[in-house]
Amino acid sequence: MRMRNKPWAEDFLLAHAEIVSIDEARKGQMREWFNNDQPIHIEVGSGMGRFITEMAKAHPDINYIGIERDKNVMIRIVEKAVEQNITNLRLLTLDAEHLADYFSAGEVDRVYLNFSDPWPKTRHAKRRLTHENFLKLYQVILKEDGEVHFKTDNQQLFEFSLESMSHYGMKLKNISLDLHTDEPADNIRTEYEDKFSSKGFRINRLEATF
Repeated sequence: MRMRNKPWAEDFLLAHAEIVSIDEARKGQMREWFNNDQPIHIEVGSGMGRFITEMAKAHPDINYIGIERDKNVMIRIVEKAVEQNITNLRLLTLDAEHLADYFSAGEVDRVYLNFSDPWPKTRHAKRRLTHENFLKLYQVILKEDGEVHFKTDNQQLFEFSLESMSHYGMKLKNISLDLHTDEPADNIRTEYEDKFSSKGFRINRLEATF
């Protein structure tokens, strides 16, 4: 997601350093940042933040970390967290390829990938968040029985992800090719999810373990 550049974005985020980190100061300190031993769930690519903030409110016994590399977008998530006083949520402006620099091996219980950039051109396949290169990173930071939950409206990306995860040896479950036809009560929709669904796009979903 790209938004118009806000010259004041970095100053705003620095003013809320208790919940958001825009530099390397928090490397290897994720659990200490929360100061408790609750499970950690992360969302890679948090966009406008509806999913991660609603999940954090619904599950106060779980620590959530939203990862979004665009500082201009991150502002919106910080605003939601502050306005709603969400205490079990932290945020990182980070590119996904650096996940293993911030999280210890086996530290994360679940990874959420919601409506990731499909990078449709073949030459950009390695940038897709379900490419083998990223699966390797998730495998490192996830605990032994940790899960990857993936949602997308993009059929080509979903097919690519099914093949990529299967080829990597992951176990797939709860696969849905039309999530909203029989939508689980606990499904929290992202802003993109509502947008694409209203236009008639089917929402695909799966869960996977290593």
